[in-house]
Parts: sequence; structure tokens; C-alpha cells
Amino acid sequence: MKYYIIAGEASGDLHGSNLMKELYKKDSSADIRFWGGDLMQNVGGTLVKHYRELAFMGFVEVIFNLKTILGNIKICKKDILEFNPDVLIFIDYPGFNLRIAKWAKALGMRTHYYISPQIWAWKESRISDIKRDVDKMYVILPFEKKFYEEKHQYPVEFVGHPLIDAINNQPKVDAITFRTENKLSDKPIIAVLPGSRKQEITKMLSVMLSVVNDFPDYQFVIAGAPSQDFEFYKNFITQDNIKFISNKTYDLLRNSTAALVTSGTATLETALFKVPEVVCYKGSWGSYQIAKRIITLKYISLVNLIMDEEVVTELIQEDCTHKRIKEELQKLLTPSYRNTLLEKYALLEKQLGGIGASEKTAALIFDDLK
Repeated sequence: MKYYIIAGEASGDLHGSNLMKELYKKDSSADIRFWGGDLMQNVGGTLVKHYRELAFMGFVEVIFNLKTILGNIKICKKDILEFNPDVLIFIDYPGFNLRIAKWAKALGMRTHYYISPQIWAWKESRISDIKRDVDKMYVILPFEKKFYEEKHQYPVEFVGHPLIDAINNQPKVDAITFRTENKLSDKPIIAVLPGSRKQEITKMLSVMLSVVNDFPDYQFVIAGAPSQDFEFYKNFITQDNIKFISNKTYDLLRNSTAALVTSGTATLETALFKVPEVVCYKGSWGSYQIAKRIITLKYISLVNLIMDEEVVTELIQEDCTHKRIKEELQKLLTPSYRNTLLEKYALLEKQLGGIGASEKTAALIFDDLK
């Protein structure tokens, strides 16, 4: 079978790579062409375009880069026609993927969507497009099945969360080896996860690292995104107890005492590694003003959304300051607070459905094509 996969972000690259591994197990003759990143490329297949050329953050930024985005859509359509796949598989990235799905469905192509667009957060009107253009939807959050089936009468498959697979499949590195290989001291580690896009990293790193001098007994380690070079981060590494590690976020989390995390998939990854965290977010003024008027969710982190309560503290926009980050980080280092948080993390993991999301999804896609 011929599979065409489109992932436009770092998290999509991770989940796409694990899905590809399972598709190759199910279909020994699988021919996979994809938009994604290094992780997907390492599995096999043919990379068309890297997600670092696709990722634009925020409403205002998308408008400024509209010409590039429309150009990529044109390239994608032409490439799909030349490849002529048996199925198109979309991974999140809805602004781009739903446009391609509409075009593809009109041509009679088979369309599957793995990791639903977050239409329960905003743009719920997209449900009509999904019903029309997507043959099969695979959801990874427990509340999404109820949202689609009960509210919108659209059948979906809940396959569990692929992060559990990704974490379980990650080879474990012992603490001594990890510190030695990465030239880290013996001080406890506070992980700093500022995101993967240049815009958000620039916005977040300065304020996250503003508390370094308040915690002299710890070392702060920046998790470098695979899509960014070290040169980009150099200006932020201004003190001896600020360290940098590239493309080893899971090893870093496994060896961390606490974490400062920009909102997104990383908030859930951090919780699944059982690392107490503070969620931080600052967007551009324009994008934030638009977002707060159209997004009605109580929380921005996946941890809190899944649990439907404030398990982890969220410091958003004006609240994301040196003073507030310092206060919340001090709490995370308190034994009683940590223990309560870890108990909530255990409940969170139970709700996510256990291991096997990638395998289940690959089997459902392959069986549908048969």
C-alpha cells in the first residue's frame, strides 16, 4: 500500500514516526511519503518537506506568512497527485491538513486523521468539514470521543495517547551516564522546555531563566528543539548553572527534579515522566488578544484539560513573571506539594488508556484499506 502522511510540528513528527514503525510491521510492502521531521525520516520512507519550514505560531504570525503557507499547500497537492497514495493520513496541524483533506476528498481519495484537531477548544465549526472530508478519525484524549459522538454524532476511534508508547519505547539512560555525557554537575536539575518554534522560544526563555539566581543549588537545563541550532540558544546561556542539551528532552525529563514548560504537548510529556511542573505561556500581544476572545477553555495545559481541574499551575501572559515563576517553582520543591501532584499524575495516566496507541491506529488504517 502507498501511504502519504502530513505532520507539521515536532509532536506530529514524534507520533508520525511511531505510527510509521507500526505500519511497516503491518504492511511489509508499505511505501510511505511524508511531511514531517528527523524522527520520521529515521524510520524510513521519503521526506518531502521538513516541519521546520511549516511551523508558524499565532494568528498574527500566520497572516504575515500566508504566502509561504499557500505555496506549501500548492506543493503538497502536486506531490500527492504524483504519488497517488492509497490513503492520506493527517496528524493534527489542522489549518493546513483540513485544506488538503477537502481537496483530496473531492478527488475521491481515502482520508484518515490521527490526532484530532482541537476543535473542542476553538473553531468548533470545523466539525462540518471533518464530517465531509475525513473518512476515519482516531482520537487520543478520552473526552474527545464523547465530544464527537454525543455532541456531533460523528463516530471516532479512541486509541489511547501515543505519548505513553513514545515514553515506554525510549531507551533508559542512567543518571551518571546522562550527566557525564552532557557535562552536567551533580546539582539537581530543573528542566526548561521553551517550545520548538523560534517565536515562542524567544518569548519564553528570558522569563523562564530569570529565576536562575533564586535557585543557586540547582542547575537549569534548556531542552533544545531538534528544529533549532545551538547558535540560536547561545545568547540565553549567560551563567554557569544554565546548561543546554539538544534533542534529548526525554532523557532530560527522566533525570529532572522539576520543570518549567511552555504550554503544549510538553506539559503532558512532563507529567507522564512524573516531573512536577509549572506551565508558562506568553504570546504576542495581538495573538493573545485574539485567542482569549475565541478560546473558551478553562485551562491551556493538556494535564488540566484531561483531569478537568487545575493539577498544574498555569502562568499565562501577564501572570508569567519572574515573581510568579519563582513562587511556583519553590512550591514544586516542597515534599508535600510534590507528593500531591504525583498522585494526580498517576490518575492522569490511567485516564489515557495505556500503551498501544500507534499499534492500534496502524491496524485500523491497514484493515480499512484491506
